[in-house]
Amino acid sequence: MKNSKINRNIFISIALGALVYIGFVIYADFDSLYKALSGMYFWYIPVIFGLSFINYLIRFLKWDYYLKLLKINVSKTDSLGIFFSGLSMSVTPGKMGELLKCYILKKIKGTPISVSTSIIFAERITDFISLIIIAVIGAYIIGYGREISVSFGILFLVLVFIISSRSLSIKIINILERIKFLNKFGKSIHNLYEGIYILIRIKPLAIAVFVSLIGWFCECYGFYLTLVAFQTHFKVLSASFIYAFSTLLGALMFLPGGLGFTEGSLTGLLMYANIDKGIAVASTFIIRAATLWFAVLLGALVLLIYQKRLHLKFEELENFKEK
Repeated sequence: MKNSKINRNIFISIALGALVYIGFVIYADFDSLYKALSGMYFWYIPVIFGLSFINYLIRFLKWDYYLKLLKINVSKTDSLGIFFSGLSMSVTPGKMGELLKCYILKKIKGTPISVSTSIIFAERITDFISLIIIAVIGAYIIGYGREISVSFGILFLVLVFIISSRSLSIKIINILERIKFLNKFGKSIHNLYEGIYILIRIKPLAIAVFVSLIGWFCECYGFYLTLVAFQTHFKVLSASFIYAFSTLLGALMFLPGGLGFTEGSLTGLLMYANIDKGIAVASTFIIRAATLWFAVLLGALVLLIYQKRLHLKFEELENFKEK
């Protein structure tokens, strides 16, 4: 594990994050940032972190539900542990480093990675849909951001329609298999699609989106409380729109943890809403600490336990080859 590319990528992401935050401190001006933090009600911080933790637990329910749908039988303890291990990869582009969960699942149950990978894709799809719903509702109520929020919504509705149409999806897969580079992955692509197809049928999709909505709204409310802690007069739905939109933007940029773009969007939209620059940057730092870096820390601690127990060799995950 010491020489793993995954480890190196995580350290690079942390270093990138440090540079991003140093840049924001310079942009905000240290004195302005210090003044903002001096006026904050710090007793809100445990509540904000607690809401993030509740989001993780709620999203675990979705992960566990998906395991049952694919008939992957694993103990609740391992299911919870595997889910939290995946949080350590939140600083990978689009959170796709969470494929680590599939690797650990394979080590424990022997489940083919191409089968369990469908859960990761379904998680991301339902997360995006939930965030889009929150963003659209917020945008229509506060009166800005409607067009781009609806555009995101249409994009994902089209994606879900394509995936839910077996005949259309199979045709697309067959076309992709003609590409020499992808041909050797034909079986894995079919296994992946079959799993996704099961997970995004109407009933599972509705349940997963509903669960995700509750989970992500917890983080949106945490962002709202962050602004309240700085004694700003901000509405819940306005805060929810800014947080949901910024999270979506960061994820779609496919950068590690959305670093730079998510922070920039949070700060920029707050300033657009006439929030002081120092408070905007400070609020961004706190909510990202509570949502992104808190997840990475929790995930890393759980991952250490599984590494010792299973003697994980992440080079196997990097090669991503079925045995």
